[in-house]
Amino acid sequence: MHAITIPEPGGPDALVWAEVPDPVPAEGEVLVEVAATAVNRADLLQRQGFYDPPPGASPYPGLECSGRVAALGPGVSGWSVGDEVCALLAGGGYAGKVAVPAGQLLPVPKGVGLVEAAALPEVVCTVWSNVFMIAHLRPGETLLVHGGSSGIGTMAIQLAKAVGAKVAVTAGSEDKLAKCRELGADLGINYREQDFTAEVRKAFGGADVILDIMGAKYLGRNVEALAVNGRLAVIGLQGGVKGELDLGKMLAKRAAITATSLRGRPLEEKAAIVAAVREHVWPLVESGVVRPVVDRTLSVREAPEAHRLVEASTHVGKVLLTL
Repeated sequence: MHAITIPEPGGPDALVWAEVPDPVPAEGEVLVEVAATAVNRADLLQRQGFYDPPPGASPYPGLECSGRVAALGPGVSGWSVGDEVCALLAGGGYAGKVAVPAGQLLPVPKGVGLVEAAALPEVVCTVWSNVFMIAHLRPGETLLVHGGSSGIGTMAIQLAKAVGAKVAVTAGSEDKLAKCRELGADLGINYREQDFTAEVRKAFGGADVILDIMGAKYLGRNVEALAVNGRLAVIGLQGGVKGELDLGKMLAKRAAITATSLRGRPLEEKAAIVAAVREHVWPLVESGVVRPVVDRTLSVREAPEAHRLVEASTHVGKVLLTL
């Protein structure tokens, strides 16, 4: 098969299309012939040499894919060769085939195309696990999403609205904010021109849950923006890894902070998240209440251009690569 390889870390042109050995599914794994994958910021970090795959994972980038089951490893049941699936991966989406633990497979939702389905697994699992399984967003509460026009953000808006929550988002342009409002956001905040803490407190009295991709840069302001009993879920460190935390404000608000990544979690935790997504989110996707948001679709051989697009942050939703 062929895959996008990274012979040496570097810029987008470090991504090289090359012939590589076919993977062989191990005990409990399914071999998927990849139809499409999506570009995530973790892929950019891996290309730069900053985010290696977990031990035993595929060395190629790609944290999600869609495709067809090509073979079943020993001990796998419930799937058949030819099934159309999408999958949460620890790596390997930018390749012709990938071996996936069976617990990380999902059927392609009814009404969603095979290529389009590649936009779902990583964002849905990230949002559902952090906003709902950990932070327990409830109907009537307010969610603040940083990077509302990203793949994560566009999914978080839709899922929060689907359960009856109010949603505020930050983004860097009026065009992006308009698209967030089209998806259901109640409040759009241009972080280049407005103070998101003041805007959220003025509109809602504070956010019950904040989904944050920035980390250290936003830590203090996020705590200020939290409502009493608020929960801050940190899922990215684009703004740095070390910040100062006012524990007095945390105590006064009875607030909580969690920080998680998805890629390195144990298989059983990933399987539990995927099962919860299939139970709670897939019906929303199949009914049309929630949909994948795809900015554009390129060939996998155009992976360097796709990485440039994502680095420039001019897209809304997901950038897909077809194989």
